[in-house]
Amino acid sequence: MEECISVFDMLKIGVGPSSSHTLGPWRAAERFLEELKEEAILDDITRVKVDLYGSLSLTGKGHATDLAVMLGLSGQDPEYIPVEDIAGIIKKIETTNEINLGNQKVIAFFFLQDIVFNKDFLPFHANGLKFTAYKSDDSEYESTFYSIGGGFVVKEERTNAKLKEVIKCAFPYPIQNAAELLNYTITENKSISEIVYENEISMRPEAEVNSELMRIWNTMLECMYIGCHSEGILPGGLHVRRRAFDMHQNLIGLSNYTDPQSWLEEIRKTEVKFRQILKWVSCFALAVNEVNASLGRVVTAPTNGSSGVIPAVLMYYMVIENHNAGEKEIKQFLMVAGEIGSIFKKGSTISAAMGGCQAEIGVSSSMAAAALCELMGGTPAQVLMAAEIAMEHHLGLTCDPIGGLVQIPCIERNTMGAIKAINAAELALETDSKNAKVPLDKVINTMWETAKDMNSKYKETSEGGLAIAVNMADC
Repeated sequence: MEECISVFDMLKIGVGPSSSHTLGPWRAAERFLEELKEEAILDDITRVKVDLYGSLSLTGKGHATDLAVMLGLSGQDPEYIPVEDIAGIIKKIETTNEINLGNQKVIAFFFLQDIVFNKDFLPFHANGLKFTAYKSDDSEYESTFYSIGGGFVVKEERTNAKLKEVIKCAFPYPIQNAAELLNYTITENKSISEIVYENEISMRPEAEVNSELMRIWNTMLECMYIGCHSEGILPGGLHVRRRAFDMHQNLIGLSNYTDPQSWLEEIRKTEVKFRQILKWVSCFALAVNEVNASLGRVVTAPTNGSSGVIPAVLMYYMVIENHNAGEKEIKQFLMVAGEIGSIFKKGSTISAAMGGCQAEIGVSSSMAAAALCELMGGTPAQVLMAAEIAMEHHLGLTCDPIGGLVQIPCIERNTMGAIKAINAAELALETDSKNAKVPLDKVINTMWETAKDMNSKYKETSEGGLAIAVNMADC
């Protein structure tokens, strides 16, 4: 059965540093709580144990997987929790050896014993986690989840399959691949963003679609703003110094502003030579991923590790290319980006644990390239070509985070993905789409084949590449 994926599935607000290793396990813990409530056994639970498997175990500490699980079990929502409260909640659990399960019942919880890191991989997916709840009569309730990338969580039995089928039937333009999307734009004489918008408003009211798209953008803008105005050292032990702050100071000088929107307006007044453009785009991307690395609030796009690419490219369009750009262009950009991301998810993967970094930075660059191309006047065929070009030049990119942290090389890679996206859009705009040799669907399939061929050492396990060539002591 074909899968229905909304823009709001691909662009989700949450907490860093990782969509698959932080947001996914957090959501899995929430779903486990829901199961306990549905089974009417929450009040009878005396202990909970969590087993992390595969990539979640190998790089879980660096990705704060254990913290995410505790926050999820505590009933906290990653989309709305004040990030400044996170440290206090974790510290209380660790010092009292208790957790307020679902914010309803306090039970004993020894995090060093009750969260177990197992290096073994479960057969269904590289990111597996099993929750075991112990009842007062010594019986147990178990539930296993898989964090498949981008904050998506599934169970092997896929109990939500029927629900997805119902939602998909509501789409006037069901899309499984790029060829179908292009065909709709031709037969309906609509742009890609217009097709996507029709699908979105078939699921929720127009006012909600519009307000949620702007909430996503405002979260991105605030994230860039915070990152550009925060200095110091990132947590985790690598002693990585934040760079966006210094770069931003050098670029903006003594400009006066009081909030993210007035900041944007001030940037529009700055010098726009080629070197400055490169620096601004890099600064925006660095800012987002430094916030992500410090457990800040970001937009998963399509993952947390690649969350800086799309806001950096959209910000580039607004402050460099089109000073009159506003809500219309923001919504258009996000809808195109979200749709391209969903096509990659359906045809390949957006999980670095399954496909390496090509599944994160590569996909985000492709999403951003397509969205920018439409804003710059590209035809639907050129938009898909921009997405293809961006991914073609990320094929085979490995995921090898040093210390299991989403810092090196992850933060810098977002700057590269953003720059490649802009270049891909420009190349597509200067090309007659009839002369394209490689369709987007072929690249997506090639990406998946590459993912399957890639050695597991390069799939977010920190067992190969830079992760072993450079150790914590070197940093």
